[in-house]
Amino acid sequence: MTASSAPTLRLGIDLGGTKIAGIALGPGDSVVAERRMPSPRNDYGATVRAVGEMVAALEQDAGGSGSVGIGMPGSISPVTGRAQNANSTWLNGQPFASDLDACLRRRVRLANDANCFALSEATDGNAAGAGTVFGVILGTGCGGGLVFGGRLVDGPNGIGGEWGHNPLPWATPEEFPGPRCWCGRLGCLETWISGSGLEADYAGASGSRLPAEEIARLAVSGNGTAQSALDRHAGRLARGLAHIVNLFDPDVIVLGGGLSNLTHLYEVLPDLMRAHIFADAPLIDIRPPRWGDASGVRGAARLWS
Repeated sequence: MTASSAPTLRLGIDLGGTKIAGIALGPGDSVVAERRMPSPRNDYGATVRAVGEMVAALEQDAGGSGSVGIGMPGSISPVTGRAQNANSTWLNGQPFASDLDACLRRRVRLANDANCFALSEATDGNAAGAGTVFGVILGTGCGGGLVFGGRLVDGPNGIGGEWGHNPLPWATPEEFPGPRCWCGRLGCLETWISGSGLEADYAGASGSRLPAEEIARLAVSGNGTAQSALDRHAGRLARGLAHIVNLFDPDVIVLGGGLSNLTHLYEVLPDLMRAHIFADAPLIDIRPPRWGDASGVRGAARLWS
């Protein structure tokens, strides 16, 4: 099948700090191709070329061509047209959108990776049918995306949902001023509630650094230090989410990223959040993702819906 005779595809790219994931959606949102590859690090030119290689490989696998949507760390500044706020810092200040347009010889659409996650889950994921959705990424970093009436809420600065670089709400004296964030500030939510934040907190208490999933396994086996780290993390996450409820009051909150696999969060977070929500009988609906780590690429493809 040639590109000219194939039905139009919608390609989604999820540009992460360690991997690039790609998907091609065909008619009826059928998945006609999927790929993954390592992300270049600290090399802007190599990142642009890697996205181009991913698109070419997906189109070859799918036997057609189509639109390209990309979920990226950070966002594109509406003022300068350059990348901003990316924890993949080699993107910041670069004309990423226009360079990708030139590389792919077509116009691409870009959005924050957490926005893509939220859009995916709000469209046909675990928040489908909800009027307002807050999608959370709890991985190496901490991101968020807002969806209202099926549409992303970005704002004039392109930073809608960027809760990870607000301070931890209702910080205790022991939590203030907080760890130094990569963005240069102290005490950002990302330094507390991301996977790396949980790991750093456990390391400070135990003297050894372990992956988040190993900390969870130790807690289940009765390790008190691990359980205490999980309890502190859940309390901090609850305060952060309560802050979002007080501002946006979403119908559904969907957790994504590696920490979304910690099943205790869905059990404990609502009760922990209630004391911080400005309502007499708070309604809280927190759900896991339907599409798991595929939500980001699906949402990126949907930027052209």
